[in-house]
This record gives sequence, structure tokens and C-alpha cells, in this order.
Amino acid sequence: MSGHHSFDKLRNRMTLERRAYNAAKTQELLAELSLCEARDQAHADLSKRLKVERQAIANMERRADMYVGNLRRCIENMGGTLEITARFPKGSVTIAKFSEVDAQTDE
Repeated sequence: MSGHHSFDKLRNRMTLERRAYNAAKTQELLAELSLCEARDQAHADLSKRLKVERQAIANMERRADMYVGNLRRCIENMGGTLEITARFPKGSVTIAKFSEVDAQTDE
């Protein structure tokens, strides 16, 4: 078979620097795969909790903006809490009245 070489032969012709780069890149790609799997599982869990399609979770994640109430519900369903802080030159204020805003907009 002309032009075909085993991977071991190709690797043996690589410089040590290239082998090190390839090994590091392999580890980086494997870590990305783990993150993708974790994200997929998180999407599946969240879509069940919110009773929406998984695509809705993916779309929400890509949105540049969303309603604070939707974001709060999403975070709470993941076991967290949403805190929004406004920072000013003279200090910070934590905004905590979103539940009242949600109640007004739901009516």
C-alpha cells in the first residue's frame, strides 16, 4: 500500500516538541469532551425540571438578554439563587425586589 504508514512510524519521525504539543492538545480536547458531556447532562436535567424541550434550554443559554424572572427560575431550578448587585462609585446596592416584579408582570 503505497503512501500509507502506521501511526507509530509517523510519530517516531516527529520532533519531541511536536509530540509534547500533540499530547497537550489531546488532553485539552479530552477535557472539552468532558465539559460537553456535562453541559448536555445539565441541559437534560434542567429541561426536565422546567418542563421544556432541551432546545429551549440551549436557546436560552445563547440569548444575549432575557427576563430576570426567567433567569431566576432557571438558576433556582439548578439549586442556586440569583443575586444582582448594582455598583456605583460611592457603593453597591443588592437588588432584591424581583419577586415583586415577577408577580406584577405575571398578572
